[in-house]
Amino acid sequence: MIDEHPSKALKFCPFCGSPNFFWDGIKAHNCRDCKKRLYTNAAGAVIALIENEKKETLFTLRKYEPAKGKLDFPGGFIDIGETAEHAVIREVKEEVNLDVDKVSFFGTFPNTYIFKDFMYFTIDIVFRCSVKNLEQIAADDDVEGVVFKNIMEVDLNEVGFTSVKNVIEALRKERN
Repeated sequence: MIDEHPSKALKFCPFCGSPNFFWDGIKAHNCRDCKKRLYTNAAGAVIALIENEKKETLFTLRKYEPAKGKLDFPGGFIDIGETAEHAVIREVKEEVNLDVDKVSFFGTFPNTYIFKDFMYFTIDIVFRCSVKNLEQIAADDDVEGVVFKNIMEVDLNEVGFTSVKNVIEALRKERN
């Protein structure tokens, strides 16, 4: 897999088409011809933390790359015009068929997401979610399967993304 940072992938100005389009080494491309600036910003994404009655946390198994077969939490990208709270409710329904009835903010965690050889930067907004009925759980969308695990016993080598590993570590610290 090629981890292509936008600084290497973007060759032409999207505004005027000029090849005089250069990365500033920090966070943006600059066009020497039309003088426009294109920032590389983090995309918003959400993560749902859902527990069962045994205080085990719900994990999904990823169906596709990136991180196919690895542990993840339900979640995904925030759509344009959507709030983070609505996104987490929508993603939980799409991925595991659960109806969220309450969300509370847990924290934010930066991440990178390689998709089709291009590196996206995300800020993962994490919510604790309560659901109406765990019995209706079903893997769907880009989820291969679901499993509840004791957060203290999760092998971080089985986890696909840095942000998810960092969420697990934060949950472990909270429990100690």
